Amino acid sequence: MARIKLDLPSHFPFTTRFPVRITDLNYGGHAGNDAILSMIHEARVRFLQHYGYSELNLEGLGLIMSDVAIQFRAELFYGEEIIASVTATEFSPTGFELYYRLEKEKEGKTVLAVAAKTGMICFDYSQKKIAPLPQAVLQKLNPVTG
Repeated sequence: MARIKLDLPSHFPFTTRFPVRITDLNYGGHAGNDAILSMIHEARVRFLQHYGYSELNLEGLGLIMSDVAIQFRAELFYGEEIIASVTATEFSPTGFELYYRLEKEKEGKTVLAVAAKTGMICFDYSQKKIAPLPQAVLQKLNPVTG
């Protein structure tokens, strides 16, 4: 069976922390896949805010997620603190990829729990169409130039 394999970038310029909430748990007692997608969303919103943006205001444009890939590596349990790191890469004329690394500390070591990637596309909500990536966004978010 084919498996998703994500090669995470080596540099993550942004890191934030938040807890696994009781509402994140599924019937198996660990964070469910839907909760992981929400955690990635939380990390993305915080990443964008760090640079003065939001999903609805990226230099006057919005963002839409075109795809997502999630690789589950370790369980996350209620009360554990997630160390979420985000970086932007693979810039195109209309968007970029965001990579996510969700980690936790266990027995004094940092453990990778989730690797993920989302494709983000610039979108003009007033015209309901894809828009070009603003140069200012590229300059701010690109770890190579920013």
